[in-house]
Formats: sequence, C-alpha cells, structure tokens
Amino acid sequence: MNILITGASGFLGYYLCGQLLNRDYAVVATGRGICRLPYTNNNNFVYAEMDFTDQEAVKNVFREHRPAVIVHAGAISKPDECELDRSAAYKINTEATGALLSEAAEYKSSFIYISTDFVFDGEKGMYTEEDITRPVNFYGQTKLEAEKIVKQYQYSWSIVRTVLVYGKPMAGRSNILTIVKEKLERGEEYKVVDDQVRTPTYVEDLATAIVSMIKNKTSGIFHISGEDVLTPYEMACKVADYLCLNKELIKRVTADTFSQPAKRPPRTGFNIDKARRELSFCPISFSEGLKKTFGD
Repeated sequence: MNILITGASGFLGYYLCGQLLNRDYAVVATGRGICRLPYTNNNNFVYAEMDFTDQEAVKNVFREHRPAVIVHAGAISKPDECELDRSAAYKINTEATGALLSEAAEYKSSFIYISTDFVFDGEKGMYTEEDITRPVNFYGQTKLEAEKIVKQYQYSWSIVRTVLVYGKPMAGRSNILTIVKEKLERGEEYKVVDDQVRTPTYVEDLATAIVSMIKNKTSGIFHISGEDVLTPYEMACKVADYLCLNKELIKRVTADTFSQPAKRPPRTGFNIDKARRELSFCPISFSEGLKKTFGD
C-alpha cells in the first residue's frame, strides 16, 4: 500500500515519512527539487520530484505509484506571503488541492488534507470540529476553500486541522521555539505577542495522529493539537527558562505592534476530545515538548 505525501520535504513531512517507514509502510515522498530527506537507504522509501500544481506531473507520478493513500501536506503556509500574493496562494493552496483530488479519484485513493486553525476567526477559542469557520485572512480562506473541495470527494477523505506546530527542526528550518533560542543566544531583543492564544502542537504528535488515521482508515474532520493553552510570549518565556537564557530580552507586545499584511485570529486553540475518543490521541505536554525539541 503506497502512501504518497506532498510537501514531504517540509517540517511535518520529515517526521511523517519517518514514522510511516518505522511502521513498515511504503512511502512515496514528493516535493519540488531534489530529495532532502534522510530515508533513501530504506527499501520502503521512494522519492518522486513533483510540483503538485503541475497536473501532468501529478498524473505521471500517480500513474507510476498508484497511491492508496494521499497525505496532502504541501502548501504556502505563511499568512503574510498569502496576503501579498493572493494569486499564487489560491493556485497552490486551493486549486492544486482540487487537481490532486481529481487524480486521486482515478485510483479511489483515501485523501488526508492538512489544514489549520486559521479557518476560524479567533473570537471564541478552543474550537471543536463542528464550530463555524470564518477566516480573517487570505491564507485561512484558501485553506477553507480547499476543505470544501475535499468534502465533495467521492471516496474516503479526512481533514486534519492543527495549531502552531513546533519541534526539533530539520536542517535549515526553524519554528517559534528555535527562533527564540537563536535570538537570545545572540543577545538580541525579541518582541513576542501576548494577546494571541494557541494550543501549540508537537510535530511528532501530529505525525502520530495522521499515522493512526491511516492505520484505522478514519474519515472526517479532526482537530489535532497540544492541550496547553499558551500565548506566543508565554511560549518564548518557557524556552528561555528551560535553556537558562536571558528572559529579559523577550519583550511582551500586542499584535498592533507589528504592521503585518495578514491579520491573525486572536484566540484559536482546539478541543481535542474527538481525537482522543476516536484516535486514542494523547499529546505530550508543552514542557515535555521543550525537552524533545532541544534534547540531543
């Protein structure tokens, strides 16, 4: 059973490929450019160069590998980039999802779509899967439009929404925790917002949930995140405390401090009761996530 992953060279893709291979699944990792993943010696691993916005390239890869499951993790995930180039964001995040689904239908593949908490407006917080979606920026809008297309798929589909993913970075990649570390180690001040609320997600927990969905052939919408309710400022302070770095360099600010093209939802965070019940999902605490992120 081939499992095809888009965006396999990204943060989630790296860990998802590793977990699937550890469980003896056959993985077809796809991405633009050469393979940057360290799994090429595994007999169950294949890398196929594929721009998923290129319908002919998608058709060729699908024809060769005939995937039973597709995990669509590829996207433009930076809200400001999406706001500044709406055409590219819509093409990559929305239109390409529809094209992948069209090709997936030829093989009756199961389709797992990775979405975001930014489909919500952030007025309520601790959202369930049934809560009303209302994005406040174009990134969230492109992901929501893609979700709507996924829901029309005639075969098995799942949508995985997640929140502020963190963990041990790949080479050349960073996330909020590693950025804090780098800034403080250089003795630089770092402004971090304290008026946005999230339930940060440890990347390997997210990958584990997706593997569970594949194993159990689960369908529907699932909210996957951590349980700790934190602001980015609180997260940054916990990093400084854990690494014994100078917390005084972290400056508490509000979202109004920055002139960002894309508005951010103030309060997101997820209720994960459904994932606990149906996937036996049990995320680690943020303090444990810190240890895993910065441990050897």
